[in-house]
Amino acid sequence: MATYDLIVIGAGPGGYVCAIRAAQLGLKVGVAEGRATLGGTCLNVGCIPSKALLHATHELHEANHNFAKMGLMVQPPQVDWARMLSYKDEVIAGNTGGIEFLFKKNKIDWIKGFASIPSPGQVRVGDDVHEAKAIVIASGSQSSTLPGVTVDEEVIITSTGALTLGAIPKTLVVIGAGVIGLEMGSVYARLGAKVTVVEYLDQITPGMDGEVAKQFQRILQKQGLTFVLGTAVQGVERTATGAIVVHKSRKSEEEARIEADVVLVATGRKPYVDGLGLDALGIQMTQRGQIATDARFATNIPGVYAIGDVREGPMLAHKAEDEGMAMAEVLAGQHGHVNYAVIPSVIYTTPEVASVGLTEEQLKAEGRAYKVGKFPFMGNARAKAVFQADGFVKILADKATDRILGAHVIGPMAGDLIHEVAVAMEFGAAAEDLARTCHAHPTFSEAMREAALACGDGAIHA
Repeated sequence: MATYDLIVIGAGPGGYVCAIRAAQLGLKVGVAEGRATLGGTCLNVGCIPSKALLHATHELHEANHNFAKMGLMVQPPQVDWARMLSYKDEVIAGNTGGIEFLFKKNKIDWIKGFASIPSPGQVRVGDDVHEAKAIVIASGSQSSTLPGVTVDEEVIITSTGALTLGAIPKTLVVIGAGVIGLEMGSVYARLGAKVTVVEYLDQITPGMDGEVAKQFQRILQKQGLTFVLGTAVQGVERTATGAIVVHKSRKSEEEARIEADVVLVATGRKPYVDGLGLDALGIQMTQRGQIATDARFATNIPGVYAIGDVREGPMLAHKAEDEGMAMAEVLAGQHGHVNYAVIPSVIYTTPEVASVGLTEEQLKAEGRAYKVGKFPFMGNARAKAVFQADGFVKILADKATDRILGAHVIGPMAGDLIHEVAVAMEFGAAAEDLARTCHAHPTFSEAMREAALACGDGAIHA
Protein backbone atom coordinates (compact mmCIF):
# COMPACT_ATOMS: atom_id res chain seq x y z
CA MET A 1 0.00 0.00 0.00
CA ALA A 2 1.02 3.62 -0.57
CA THR A 3 2.58 5.61 2.26
CA TYR A 4 0.99 9.01 2.88
CA ASP A 5 2.11 12.10 4.70
CA LEU A 6 -1.49 12.38 5.88
CA ILE A 7 -4.61 10.25 5.88
CA VAL A 8 -7.82 12.01 6.86
CA ILE A 9 -10.69 9.87 8.11
CA GLY A 10 -13.92 11.50 6.96
CA ALA A 11 -14.66 13.76 3.99
CA GLY A 12 -16.99 16.25 5.64
CA PRO A 13 -16.24 19.99 5.84
CA GLY A 14 -13.40 19.48 8.32
CA GLY A 15 -11.90 16.49 6.56
CA TYR A 16 -12.04 17.61 2.95
CA VAL A 17 -10.82 21.13 3.76
CA CYS A 18 -7.92 19.69 5.78
CA ALA A 19 -7.03 17.39 2.89
CA ILE A 20 -7.15 20.12 0.24
CA ARG A 21 -5.12 22.57 2.34
CA ALA A 22 -2.53 19.89 3.14
CA ALA A 23 -2.22 18.98 -0.55
CA GLN A 24 -1.77 22.67 -1.42
CA LEU A 25 1.08 22.78 1.10
CA GLY A 26 2.84 19.86 -0.60
CA LEU A 27 1.76 16.84 1.45
CA LYS A 28 0.76 13.51 -0.07
CA VAL A 29 -2.81 13.04 1.12
CA GLY A 30 -5.40 10.29 1.21
CA VAL A 31 -8.95 10.53 2.54
CA ALA A 32 -10.87 7.52 3.83
CA GLU A 33 -14.61 7.96 3.30
CA GLY A 34 -17.27 5.26 3.35
CA ARG A 35 -20.17 7.24 1.90
CA ALA A 36 -20.90 6.90 -1.79
CA THR A 37 -20.34 10.65 -2.11
CA LEU A 38 -17.98 13.14 -0.50
CA GLY A 39 -18.98 16.07 1.72
CA GLY A 40 -20.05 14.27 4.89
CA THR A 41 -23.24 14.98 6.79
CA CYS A 42 -23.21 18.66 5.83
CA LEU A 43 -23.40 18.27 2.08
CA ASN A 44 -25.35 15.01 1.99
CA VAL A 45 -27.94 15.09 4.78
CA GLY A 46 -27.38 18.33 6.68
CA CYS A 47 -26.55 21.94 5.94
CA ILE A 48 -26.91 21.96 2.16
CA PRO A 49 -30.12 19.95 1.57
CA SER A 50 -31.88 21.71 4.45
CA LYS A 51 -30.99 25.10 2.95
CA ALA A 52 -32.42 23.98 -0.38
CA LEU A 53 -35.76 23.18 1.29
CA LEU A 54 -35.65 26.41 3.29
CA HIS A 55 -35.13 28.36 0.07
CA ALA A 56 -37.90 26.54 -1.79
CA THR A 57 -40.43 27.02 1.00
CA HIS A 58 -39.44 30.67 1.46
CA GLU A 59 -40.28 31.24 -2.21
CA LEU A 60 -43.58 29.48 -1.60
CA HIS A 61 -44.28 31.86 1.28
CA GLU A 62 -43.42 34.87 -0.89
CA ALA A 63 -45.75 33.71 -3.65
CA ASN A 64 -48.60 33.12 -1.20
CA HIS A 65 -48.21 36.26 0.88
CA ASN A 66 -46.19 38.97 -0.87
CA PHE A 67 -46.45 38.60 -4.65
CA ALA A 68 -49.84 40.31 -4.84
CA LYS A 69 -48.52 43.22 -2.75
CA MET A 70 -45.96 43.83 -5.49
CA GLY A 71 -48.45 43.57 -8.32
CA LEU A 72 -47.47 40.01 -9.24
CA MET A 73 -50.84 38.39 -9.76
CA VAL A 74 -50.48 34.62 -9.94
CA GLN A 75 -52.54 31.62 -8.94
CA PRO A 76 -51.55 30.15 -5.57
CA PRO A 77 -48.72 27.71 -6.31
CA GLN A 78 -49.21 23.98 -5.88
CA VAL A 79 -46.48 22.01 -4.11
CA ASP A 80 -45.06 19.07 -6.03
CA TRP A 81 -43.29 17.42 -3.09
CA ALA A 82 -41.54 14.81 -5.22
CA ARG A 83 -40.14 17.54 -7.48
CA MET A 84 -39.05 19.61 -4.50
CA LEU A 85 -37.15 16.63 -3.12
CA SER A 86 -35.63 16.08 -6.55
CA TYR A 87 -34.46 19.71 -6.59
CA LYS A 88 -32.91 19.13 -3.17
CA ASP A 89 -31.11 16.04 -4.47
CA GLU A 90 -29.80 17.97 -7.48
CA VAL A 91 -28.33 20.56 -5.12
CA ILE A 92 -26.64 17.77 -3.14
CA ALA A 93 -25.21 16.16 -6.27
CA GLY A 94 -23.81 19.43 -7.55
CA ASN A 95 -21.99 20.12 -4.32
CA THR A 96 -20.68 16.63 -3.60
CA GLY A 97 -19.52 16.31 -7.20
CA GLY A 98 -17.65 19.56 -6.75
CA ILE A 99 -15.67 18.11 -3.83
CA GLU A 100 -14.74 15.08 -5.92
CA PHE A 101 -13.45 17.43 -8.63
CA LEU A 102 -11.36 19.30 -6.07
CA PHE A 103 -9.84 16.01 -4.86
CA LYS A 104 -8.76 15.18 -8.40
CA LYS A 105 -7.47 18.71 -8.97
CA ASN A 106 -5.33 18.55 -5.84
CA LYS A 107 -4.20 14.92 -6.43
CA ILE A 108 -5.87 13.63 -3.27
CA ASP A 109 -6.57 9.88 -3.14
CA TRP A 110 -10.10 8.92 -2.13
CA ILE A 111 -9.69 5.67 -0.20
CA LYS A 112 -13.23 4.33 -0.50
CA GLY A 113 -14.58 2.60 2.60
CA PHE A 114 -14.97 3.02 6.34
CA ALA A 115 -11.71 3.26 8.25
CA SER A 116 -10.23 2.05 11.51
CA ILE A 117 -6.87 2.69 13.13
CA PRO A 118 -5.27 -0.66 14.07
CA SER A 119 -2.10 1.02 15.33
CA PRO A 120 -0.36 4.42 15.19
CA GLY A 121 0.61 5.26 11.62
CA GLN A 122 -1.81 2.77 10.07
CA VAL A 123 -5.32 3.10 8.65
CA ARG A 124 -7.31 0.02 7.68
CA VAL A 125 -9.98 0.32 4.98
CA GLY A 126 -11.52 -3.02 4.08
CA ASP A 127 -8.71 -5.57 3.72
CA ASP A 128 -6.06 -2.94 2.99
CA VAL A 129 -3.80 -1.23 5.52
CA HIS A 130 -2.35 2.14 4.54
CA GLU A 131 0.68 3.78 6.14
CA ALA A 132 0.58 7.43 7.17
CA LYS A 133 2.93 9.78 9.00
CA ALA A 134 -0.12 11.57 10.40
CA ILE A 135 -3.75 10.53 10.83
CA VAL A 136 -6.51 13.10 11.29
CA ILE A 137 -9.85 11.89 12.59
CA ALA A 138 -12.62 14.03 11.07
CA SER A 139 -15.48 11.55 11.24
CA GLY A 140 -18.07 14.12 12.29
CA SER A 141 -21.21 13.55 14.32
CA GLN A 142 -24.57 11.82 14.29
CA SER A 143 -28.01 12.70 15.62
CA SER A 144 -28.56 11.97 19.29
CA THR A 145 -31.86 10.81 20.73
CA LEU A 146 -33.62 10.51 24.08
CA PRO A 147 -34.40 7.60 26.40
CA GLY A 148 -37.76 6.14 25.48
CA VAL A 149 -37.55 7.35 21.90
CA THR A 150 -36.85 4.85 19.11
CA VAL A 151 -36.07 6.44 15.76
CA ASP A 152 -37.30 4.62 12.64
CA GLU A 153 -36.75 7.48 10.12
CA GLU A 154 -40.31 7.01 8.87
CA VAL A 155 -42.60 8.39 11.58
CA ILE A 156 -40.11 9.08 14.37
CA ILE A 157 -37.30 10.78 12.52
CA THR A 158 -34.04 12.70 12.85
CA SER A 159 -32.93 15.53 10.60
CA THR A 160 -31.88 12.88 8.06
CA GLY A 161 -35.39 11.48 7.78
CA ALA A 162 -36.85 14.99 7.67
CA LEU A 163 -35.17 15.46 4.28
CA THR A 164 -36.78 12.41 2.69
CA LEU A 165 -40.33 12.09 4.02
CA GLY A 166 -42.67 10.36 1.59
CA ALA A 167 -45.35 12.98 2.11
CA ILE A 168 -45.83 16.33 3.83
CA PRO A 169 -47.28 15.64 7.28
CA LYS A 170 -50.41 17.44 8.42
CA THR A 171 -49.06 17.57 11.97
CA LEU A 172 -45.44 17.58 13.11
CA VAL A 173 -43.99 17.59 16.61
CA VAL A 174 -40.40 18.77 16.91
CA ILE A 175 -38.52 17.71 20.04
CA GLY A 176 -35.86 20.35 20.67
CA ALA A 177 -35.96 24.10 19.97
CA GLY A 178 -32.42 24.38 18.66
CA VAL A 179 -31.13 25.21 15.19
CA ILE A 180 -32.07 21.96 13.44
CA GLY A 181 -35.53 21.73 14.99
CA LEU A 182 -36.48 25.31 14.17
CA GLU A 183 -35.13 25.20 10.61
CA MET A 184 -36.94 21.98 9.70
CA GLY A 185 -40.01 23.02 11.66
CA SER A 186 -40.07 26.23 9.63
CA VAL A 187 -39.84 24.26 6.38
CA TYR A 188 -42.86 22.10 7.18
CA ALA A 189 -44.87 24.97 8.64
CA ARG A 190 -44.54 26.81 5.32
CA LEU A 191 -45.65 23.63 3.57
CA GLY A 192 -48.86 23.65 5.59
CA ALA A 193 -48.09 21.37 8.52
CA LYS A 194 -49.24 22.24 12.03
CA VAL A 195 -45.92 22.34 13.88
CA THR A 196 -45.52 22.04 17.66
CA VAL A 197 -42.04 22.47 19.17
CA VAL A 198 -41.42 20.81 22.54
CA GLU A 199 -38.40 22.06 24.52
CA TYR A 200 -37.00 21.06 27.92
CA LEU A 201 -35.72 24.55 28.72
CA ASP A 202 -37.82 27.66 29.28
CA GLN A 203 -36.60 29.40 26.11
CA ILE A 204 -35.80 28.43 22.55
CA THR A 205 -32.28 28.34 21.05
CA PRO A 206 -30.27 27.67 24.23
CA GLY A 207 -27.19 29.90 24.51
CA MET A 208 -28.55 32.60 22.21
CA ASP A 209 -28.72 36.20 23.38
CA GLY A 210 -31.92 36.31 25.44
CA GLU A 211 -33.41 39.40 23.81
CA VAL A 212 -32.92 37.90 20.35
CA ALA A 213 -34.39 34.55 21.43
CA LYS A 214 -37.59 36.21 22.70
CA GLN A 215 -38.05 38.20 19.48
CA PHE A 216 -37.30 35.10 17.42
CA GLN A 217 -39.94 33.07 19.24
CA ARG A 218 -42.55 35.79 18.74
CA ILE A 219 -41.85 35.89 15.00
CA LEU A 220 -42.01 32.10 14.64
CA GLN A 221 -45.29 32.04 16.54
CA LYS A 222 -46.71 34.55 14.06
CA GLN A 223 -45.62 32.16 11.32
CA GLY A 224 -47.72 29.39 12.87
CA LEU A 225 -45.31 27.44 15.08
CA THR A 226 -46.56 26.50 18.55
CA PHE A 227 -44.12 26.18 21.46
CA VAL A 228 -44.39 24.01 24.56
CA LEU A 229 -41.47 25.04 26.77
CA GLY A 230 -40.18 23.83 30.12
CA THR A 231 -41.30 20.26 29.58
CA ALA A 232 -39.48 16.93 29.54
CA VAL A 233 -40.31 14.32 26.92
CA GLN A 234 -41.04 10.99 28.63
CA GLY A 235 -41.34 8.94 25.46
CA VAL A 236 -42.77 8.66 21.98
CA GLU A 237 -45.32 5.97 21.17
CA ARG A 238 -45.74 4.77 17.60
CA THR A 239 -49.39 4.38 16.59
CA ALA A 240 -51.24 3.11 13.54
CA THR A 241 -51.62 6.65 12.19
CA GLY A 242 -48.49 8.35 13.52
CA ALA A 243 -47.08 8.84 16.99
CA ILE A 244 -47.87 10.28 20.40
CA VAL A 245 -45.36 12.40 22.32
CA VAL A 246 -45.69 12.04 26.08
CA HIS A 247 -44.20 14.95 28.03
CA LYS A 248 -44.23 16.23 31.59
CA SER A 249 -44.02 19.85 32.77
CA ARG A 250 -40.87 20.53 34.78
CA LYS A 251 -42.79 22.87 37.10
CA SER A 252 -46.13 21.19 37.69
CA GLU A 253 -45.15 17.57 36.93
CA GLU A 254 -48.36 17.44 34.89
CA GLU A 255 -48.21 14.91 32.07
CA ALA A 256 -49.61 15.64 28.62
CA ARG A 257 -49.79 13.92 25.23
CA ILE A 258 -49.50 15.33 21.72
CA GLU A 259 -50.54 13.35 18.65
CA ALA A 260 -48.72 13.88 15.35
CA ASP A 261 -48.28 12.32 11.96
CA VAL A 262 -44.50 12.68 12.32
CA VAL A 263 -42.15 13.38 15.24
CA LEU A 264 -38.79 15.00 14.57
CA VAL A 265 -36.15 14.33 17.24
CA ALA A 266 -33.84 17.34 17.15
CA THR A 267 -32.09 17.08 20.50
CA GLY A 268 -28.57 17.69 19.28
CA ARG A 269 -25.72 15.64 17.91
CA LYS A 270 -22.94 13.46 19.30
CA PRO A 271 -19.47 12.55 17.97
CA TYR A 272 -19.42 9.69 15.48
CA VAL A 273 -16.47 7.43 16.30
CA ASP A 274 -18.02 4.00 15.76
CA GLY A 275 -15.70 1.42 14.24
CA LEU A 276 -12.54 3.51 14.46
CA GLY A 277 -10.99 1.26 17.10
CA LEU A 278 -10.25 4.11 19.49
CA ASP A 279 -10.61 1.99 22.64
CA ALA A 280 -8.08 -0.58 21.46
CA LEU A 281 -5.78 2.20 20.33
CA GLY A 282 -5.96 3.83 23.76
CA ILE A 283 -7.29 7.21 22.61
CA GLN A 284 -8.35 9.36 25.56
CA MET A 285 -11.95 10.59 25.46
CA THR A 286 -13.74 13.37 27.34
CA GLN A 287 -16.71 12.76 29.64
CA ARG A 288 -18.97 13.95 26.81
CA GLY A 289 -17.69 11.27 24.44
CA GLN A 290 -15.42 13.57 22.45
CA ILE A 291 -11.83 12.85 21.50
CA ALA A 292 -9.52 14.66 23.91
CA THR A 293 -6.97 16.85 22.13
CA ASP A 294 -4.51 19.60 22.93
CA ALA A 295 -4.48 23.10 21.42
CA ARG A 296 -2.83 21.75 18.26
CA PHE A 297 -5.46 19.03 17.78
CA ALA A 298 -3.14 16.20 18.91
CA THR A 299 -4.53 13.22 20.80
CA ASN A 300 -2.55 11.29 23.42
CA ILE A 301 -1.40 8.89 20.69
CA PRO A 302 1.56 10.31 18.69
CA GLY A 303 0.68 11.06 15.08
CA VAL A 304 -3.08 10.88 15.62
CA TYR A 305 -5.12 14.09 15.59
CA ALA A 306 -8.80 15.05 15.68
CA ILE A 307 -10.79 17.99 14.29
CA GLY A 308 -14.40 19.04 13.87
CA ASP A 309 -17.41 17.55 15.64
CA VAL A 310 -15.43 14.71 17.26
CA ARG A 311 -13.52 17.15 19.48
CA GLU A 312 -14.64 19.89 21.85
CA GLY A 313 -16.32 23.07 20.67
CA PRO A 314 -19.47 23.95 18.74
CA MET A 315 -20.60 21.41 16.16
CA LEU A 316 -20.50 23.78 13.21
CA ALA A 317 -19.28 23.02 9.70
CA HIS A 318 -17.29 26.25 9.49
CA LYS A 319 -15.61 25.57 12.84
CA ALA A 320 -14.53 22.20 11.42
CA GLU A 321 -13.28 23.89 8.23
CA ASP A 322 -11.19 26.35 10.22
CA GLU A 323 -9.72 23.52 12.24
CA GLY A 324 -9.05 21.59 9.04
CA MET A 325 -7.02 24.45 7.57
CA ALA A 326 -5.15 25.02 10.84
CA MET A 327 -4.46 21.28 11.18
CA ALA A 328 -2.97 21.10 7.69
CA GLU A 329 -0.76 24.09 8.40
CA VAL A 330 0.47 22.54 11.66
CA LEU A 331 1.41 19.33 9.83
CA ALA A 332 3.21 21.37 7.18
CA GLY A 333 5.32 23.05 9.86
CA GLN A 334 3.37 26.29 9.91
CA HIS A 335 1.49 28.00 12.72
CA GLY A 336 -2.13 26.90 12.35
CA HIS A 337 -4.56 28.84 14.51
CA VAL A 338 -8.31 29.07 15.15
CA ASN A 339 -9.81 32.05 16.97
CA TYR A 340 -12.65 30.37 18.84
CA ALA A 341 -13.86 33.73 20.16
CA VAL A 342 -14.90 34.75 16.63
CA ILE A 343 -16.91 31.84 15.24
CA PRO A 344 -20.29 32.98 13.90
CA SER A 345 -23.47 30.93 14.26
CA VAL A 346 -26.51 31.21 12.01
CA ILE A 347 -30.09 29.92 11.90
CA TYR A 348 -31.40 29.99 8.32
CA THR A 349 -35.08 30.59 8.97
CA THR A 350 -36.86 33.72 7.74
CA PRO A 351 -35.81 35.97 9.29
CA GLU A 352 -32.31 34.63 9.71
CA VAL A 353 -30.63 34.80 13.11
CA ALA A 354 -26.88 35.22 13.48
CA SER A 355 -24.42 35.92 16.25
CA VAL A 356 -20.71 36.21 16.95
CA GLY A 357 -18.81 36.82 20.15
CA LEU A 358 -20.34 37.24 23.59
CA THR A 359 -24.00 37.59 24.55
CA GLU A 360 -25.32 40.16 26.96
CA GLU A 361 -25.94 37.38 29.50
CA GLN A 362 -22.31 36.28 29.29
CA LEU A 363 -21.05 39.83 29.77
CA LYS A 364 -23.24 40.26 32.83
CA ALA A 365 -21.99 36.97 34.25
CA GLU A 366 -18.40 38.18 33.77
CA GLY A 367 -19.22 41.45 35.49
CA ARG A 368 -17.84 43.32 32.50
CA ALA A 369 -18.87 46.92 31.82
CA TYR A 370 -20.36 47.16 28.34
CA LYS A 371 -22.64 49.26 26.18
CA VAL A 372 -25.34 48.26 23.72
CA GLY A 373 -26.05 49.68 20.29
CA LYS A 374 -29.33 48.55 18.71
CA PHE A 375 -31.08 49.31 15.46
CA PRO A 376 -34.40 47.92 14.20
CA PHE A 377 -34.78 46.75 10.61
CA MET A 378 -37.98 48.79 10.59
CA GLY A 379 -35.66 51.76 10.10
CA ASN A 380 -33.87 50.14 7.15
CA ALA A 381 -35.32 51.16 3.77
CA ARG A 382 -34.19 48.02 1.95
CA ALA A 383 -35.68 45.70 4.57
CA LYS A 384 -39.05 47.46 4.40
CA ALA A 385 -39.03 47.24 0.60
CA VAL A 386 -38.80 43.44 0.71
CA PHE A 387 -41.25 42.85 3.56
CA GLN A 388 -38.52 41.82 6.04
CA ALA A 389 -38.55 44.65 8.55
CA ASP A 390 -38.94 42.38 11.59
CA GLY A 391 -35.91 42.10 13.84
CA PHE A 392 -32.91 44.19 14.78
CA VAL A 393 -29.14 44.44 15.03
CA LYS A 394 -27.49 44.48 18.44
CA ILE A 395 -23.82 45.31 18.95
CA LEU A 396 -22.09 44.92 22.31
CA ALA A 397 -18.93 46.95 22.98
CA ASP A 398 -16.60 47.45 25.92
CA LYS A 399 -17.76 50.49 27.87
CA ALA A 400 -14.26 51.88 28.36
CA THR A 401 -12.48 50.99 25.10
CA ASP A 402 -15.42 50.70 22.66
CA ARG A 403 -13.93 47.44 21.39
CA ILE A 404 -16.61 45.20 19.85
CA LEU A 405 -17.31 42.19 22.06
CA GLY A 406 -20.20 40.61 20.21
CA ALA A 407 -23.04 41.13 17.76
CA HIS A 408 -26.48 39.58 17.36
CA VAL A 409 -28.73 39.97 14.33
CA ILE A 410 -32.27 38.85 13.63
CA GLY A 411 -33.40 39.98 10.21
CA PRO A 412 -32.82 39.65 6.46
CA MET A 413 -29.46 38.19 5.37
CA ALA A 414 -28.28 38.04 8.99
CA GLY A 415 -26.00 35.11 8.16
CA ASP A 416 -24.09 37.28 5.71
CA LEU A 417 -24.24 40.53 7.65
CA ILE A 418 -22.64 39.00 10.75
CA HIS A 419 -19.30 38.61 9.00
CA GLU A 420 -18.79 42.36 8.90
CA VAL A 421 -18.55 42.26 12.68
CA ALA A 422 -16.52 39.04 12.62
CA VAL A 423 -13.84 40.73 10.51
CA ALA A 424 -13.95 43.79 12.74
CA MET A 425 -13.48 41.62 15.84
CA GLU A 426 -10.54 39.78 14.27
CA PHE A 427 -8.78 43.12 13.96
CA GLY A 428 -9.82 44.34 17.40
CA ALA A 429 -12.00 47.11 15.97
CA ALA A 430 -14.08 49.53 18.00
CA ALA A 431 -17.76 50.17 17.34
CA GLU A 432 -16.71 53.64 16.17
CA ASP A 433 -14.53 52.06 13.46
CA LEU A 434 -17.60 50.33 12.09
CA ALA A 435 -19.74 53.45 12.51
CA ARG A 436 -17.28 55.57 10.49
CA THR A 437 -17.11 53.09 7.59
CA CYS A 438 -19.21 54.15 4.60
CA HIS A 439 -21.96 51.64 3.78
CA ALA A 440 -23.73 51.56 0.43
CA HIS A 441 -27.36 52.69 0.30
CA PRO A 442 -29.82 51.04 0.18
CA THR A 443 -28.47 47.84 1.76
CA PHE A 444 -29.32 45.68 4.73
CA SER A 445 -25.77 46.29 5.97
CA GLU A 446 -26.66 49.88 6.82
CA ALA A 447 -28.42 48.46 9.87
CA MET A 448 -25.03 47.24 11.10
CA ARG A 449 -23.59 50.73 10.81
CA GLU A 450 -26.60 52.24 12.56
CA ALA A 451 -26.20 49.82 15.48
CA ALA A 452 -22.54 50.78 15.70
CA LEU A 453 -23.55 54.48 15.69
CA ALA A 454 -25.97 53.67 18.50
CA CYS A 455 -22.98 52.60 20.61
CA GLY A 456 -21.87 56.23 20.42
CA ASP A 457 -23.92 59.40 19.92
CA GLY A 458 -26.88 57.57 18.42
CA ALA A 459 -28.23 56.05 15.23
CA ILE A 460 -29.39 58.35 12.43
CA HIS A 461 -32.58 56.57 11.34
CA ALA A 462 -33.97 55.52 14.71
